[in-house]
Amino acid sequence: MKLSEIKTILPALDDVAFQLENGTFVPEHFHVTEIGTINKHFIDCGGTIRKEKTVNFQLWDANDFEHRLKPGKLLHIIQLSEDKLGIEDSEIEVEFQNGTIGKYDLAFNGSHFVLLNKKTACLASSSCGVPAPNTEKTAACCSTTSTCC
Repeated sequence: MKLSEIKTILPALDDVAFQLENGTFVPEHFHVTEIGTINKHFIDCGGTIRKEKTVNFQLWDANDFEHRLKPGKLLHIIQLSEDKLGIEDSEIEVEFQNGTIGKYDLAFNGSHFVLLNKKTACLASSSCGVPAPNTEKTAACCSTTSTCC
């Protein structure tokens, strides 16, 4: 989800809620403690230099049980970050501590935001020799001397 999308969604909401993919909700008294830009400049295992830019939201459970972040307040924080930091319309990445600090992609299911688990992947699979997944297993492939299964 891009920053422009959340800005479009927020005015229509009564409350802001975030849910993890496993169905657990972020406690309703969460705070958004940071909004910023993260720039990542790296080289993949195939030698390609890459750049990524994301807008980062940090959610925090402060045990401040009476706190409730309203949509208008979150929209104000976003607008302030755009004005003061020059944040551009990029994909949102959410940080939330759930055992350890997790980084999540963001989606909206029509009533609340969903924190989607991020996954690692090889960006240069054709360069580093990672074979495409083999969905057809043959008897020769799955023999006891084969290494393809």
